[in-house]
Amino acid sequence: MLRLTWVQPEDLVGHELRQARLDGRDAAAVAARWRAAGGDEAPSRAGASARPASPRLRALAGDLLDELARLPSPLADAEPTALDRIRALCPDWPSPRPAVSVSPARLEAAWLGRAVGCLLGKPVEKLPLTGIRLLGRAAGNWPPTRYFTARGVPGELLTAYPWNRRSAPTSLAENIDGMPEDDDLNYPLLGLKLLQRHGRGFGTADVARVWLDELPAGRTFTAERLAYRNLLTGMEPPDTARHRNPFREWIGALIRADVHGWTNPGDPGAAAGQAHRDAVLTHTAVGVHAAMFAAAVVADAATGAADVHACLRTGLAVVPSGSRLARAVRHAVRLAGAHADFDTVVDALHAVHSPAHHWVHAVPNTALIAAALTHADGDFTGSVSRVVSGGWDTDSNGATVGGVAGLLAGSPAALPAHWTAPLKNRLATSVGDFDGTGFDTLAHLTHREATRPCPSPPPRPPSPLP
Repeated sequence: MLRLTWVQPEDLVGHELRQARLDGRDAAAVAARWRAAGGDEAPSRAGASARPASPRLRALAGDLLDELARLPSPLADAEPTALDRIRALCPDWPSPRPAVSVSPARLEAAWLGRAVGCLLGKPVEKLPLTGIRLLGRAAGNWPPTRYFTARGVPGELLTAYPWNRRSAPTSLAENIDGMPEDDDLNYPLLGLKLLQRHGRGFGTADVARVWLDELPAGRTFTAERLAYRNLLTGMEPPDTARHRNPFREWIGALIRADVHGWTNPGDPGAAAGQAHRDAVLTHTAVGVHAAMFAAAVVADAATGAADVHACLRTGLAVVPSGSRLARAVRHAVRLAGAHADFDTVVDALHAVHSPAHHWVHAVPNTALIAAALTHADGDFTGSVSRVVSGGWDTDSNGATVGGVAGLLAGSPAALPAHWTAPLKNRLATSVGDFDGTGFDTLAHLTHREATRPCPSPPPRPPSPLP
């Protein structure tokens, strides 16, 4: 029987119950009914449970998801999704700045850095922290200052902690031949396609149209897959982010944010607003805040005039200060400044966040991103090494950190060749006509969008999605 990941109602209830605990909804009665009916907890790593549910249990799962959605959250006022309400809670929201140019070389370093960090994290995605550390140490590569390898690693260790099944054939050092396809690169490509078609004045419905035109459904995961499903049932944004979507605070919107920072260099407020219009297709609350944070950090880094610490402060300026995300990032930055050993920082972050959060949730992953950038002081190898060594969503975190550190480095020549040479200036993708495109070409295309005038779009009536 086909077990489709991330969409079956019986696999979503456990995730929604955990989300309810995070945002303060009282779901005890719903949880008791689910367990009494024989419902399982959420799958811990995979996107689908091992066994299919009965028709009765599946129907109950749908009813309970709708009932959970009606429970009020006491955090709603402190963690809004609407942009005007977010801005009202950000007293230091960045003011509009004069236009700043970003060079194609800096953008190429950002694209390359994003690919390098993603590729470093791909083989160890989904592995527990202990396994990542053991595999790196067994190969004499800890902390990881080069790509992971199976060479020299004992067989029993590989049996206990197997590489990511889909990634090992293309992402271990001995197998790399260009940048393999990954959603962490697909989404920046989609963002570029979006800007080419609609400019920086795009709306959320434009994001949806580009996805339906260019993004295969099988290349989506978690919140993006559920929003895609909701689009196909006739829903429109922002309802697509809320309906039976327990992943709406996970990391998916954050991994789409870089292109919005790249195309608003020196204007983090505009970058955050642009990321918001993208994010609300799939996410709410801190899932949206994480995307805005990342876009603002990237926009500041794209100027080449700010250090990484200033960039992180700018990112926090677009996040409601009393939100879970802002508290987690501030805590992570303090930890990174207090400990010389980054493994100690990681252990402290896991002690705080792992008991309550799924490994793909935006809060712990954004905190780890901030900690790694802080601890490495923006250094490229140090940044990607630290963030991947911290576990959780290793390839996505590596991509975001690599993109920021690449911007700060300023040019492809400033990135160590042992990271960039295996990419062969080529990436694979199923998005549009970008398969096989070089990072230099992507940089020039991005530069074109960053420098294209952005007039205020006239009001337009809504049109049906395709």
